Amino acid sequence: MRLGSALAIYVLFWVLCFFVVIPFGVRTDEEAGAERAPGHADSAPHRFSFGTAALRATIVATSLFALFYLNYVYGWIGARDLDWSR
Repeated sequence: MRLGSALAIYVLFWVLCFFVVIPFGVRTDEEAGAERAPGHADSAPHRFSFGTAALRATIVATSLFALFYLNYVYGWIGARDLDWSR
């Protein structure tokens, strides 16, 4: 696998993982015990930390990409294994 291909696949893993981990650890103003600012929705997060979400996404994406790459190298699961129509 070329470096450019590996990097593109890792970025796809990272973006997917980022959207998956965004909701974890986020609380609303009501749950945090703070007053809601005027004009904000009731469901708006009290505080959102991009850095924390990015770090979590990086950890998960790196783990998943490592499994993907090891499968690519060692061929644990191939296209024939996923063909359920045979």
